Amino acid sequence: MSKVRSNGEGTIYKRKNGGWCAELTIGKNPLNGRLIRKSFYGKTQKEVKEKLKLAKEKLDNGILSEPITLTLKEWLGIWLTKYKKDKRRKRTFENYEYLIRIHINPHLGNIQLDKLSTEAVQDFYDMLLSKGRYDGKGGLSQKTVRNIHNLLHCALEKAVETRKIIFNATKATELPAREHKEIEVLTKEDELIFLKAASKDRLGIAFIVSLATGLRVGELLALRWQDLDLDKSILNVKQSLGRVKTFDESLPTKSKLVFGEPKTKAGKRIIPLPQNVVSLLRQHRKNQVEEILRFGTDFNKENLIFCSQSGTPIDPKNFDRKFKNILKNAGLKKINLHILRHTFATRLLELNEHPKVVQEILGHSNISITLDTYSHVLPEIKHNAAQKIDHLFASIDTNIIKESCSLYT
Repeated sequence: MSKVRSNGEGTIYKRKNGGWCAELTIGKNPLNGRLIRKSFYGKTQKEVKEKLKLAKEKLDNGILSEPITLTLKEWLGIWLTKYKKDKRRKRTFENYEYLIRIHINPHLGNIQLDKLSTEAVQDFYDMLLSKGRYDGKGGLSQKTVRNIHNLLHCALEKAVETRKIIFNATKATELPAREHKEIEVLTKEDELIFLKAASKDRLGIAFIVSLATGLRVGELLALRWQDLDLDKSILNVKQSLGRVKTFDESLPTKSKLVFGEPKTKAGKRIIPLPQNVVSLLRQHRKNQVEEILRFGTDFNKENLIFCSQSGTPIDPKNFDRKFKNILKNAGLKKINLHILRHTFATRLLELNEHPKVVQEILGHSNISITLDTYSHVLPEIKHNAAQKIDHLFASIDTNIIKESCSLYT
């Protein structure tokens, strides 16, 4: 039986029993991509045309929903693949996948998307805080729970936008107050001890540059010689190096080193270098040229400022191992590699450098991050600020203040 299309409103055709049928495409099955069609029946063509018209109006107004039930796990898979993959840094995407697979899906994944309640999400957050660690050794940090909330909130907002659900269950939840963990930095004495020990190592210059610039580890290891202008004493941060999952079972390894965008938009920045560090980098350049002459032109194809002994990019984990070896040789306690970045920022603030300048050098997206992170330095800065205006009050005689009090007696 031939079908008649009615002005783009769907498909209308006469059935074998003499009645009429109209069909309207109302969406796609998000799991397999197949079109979802809804049928309307009537005794006359006019009747089904009217039903089709009403259905089209409902569809346009978001009333006519897709007749398919999605679980939260299924929707998060769609959200990751369709809306986040290739739109986020690979490290960020990898983190999303981990939080979903390890924490969200085991507890909420089988709940029907449109049945997910605020109470269920709140109970989930409370559980994570008390006993949410994957190894069973207690609860997750408040920061991690907030990261999970932000991910889940974003995914459910997209579900609302695409008319999968009408309400985002995370909106009415309550999160724990932000915890403020005071950062640790090297003392000035320990910093000098570390610099002396690092200078004896082949990669010591990398740690010296870290303490002189506050670069993130990935940014430091991604630096190429074309990013550095020794004459102007500046370096240009353009990329970051990190190890990410491949998500490809056909590959021999589950992860690989990847050059990508810096952590934030503010991460792309120009950083000034101290003159003594410039001199050290000039010598490092000469050392690397000697390595190229010794091992051949295939050595350090990426033209990296800091490369492994075989000329390849340095895995951040190997860089961290090297850091711990230097600490051990220097007789210093075991600390986190990120402490070099914190030490750099703290030294600048201790020297009364403006927090806005520190923010821009560090690549923070806004100054509140800088102020919150390095709040331990602020009391000293405030004290120094008060001393700067102390001379304005030096001419006031304390006896005058004493006499002025007698006016009230």
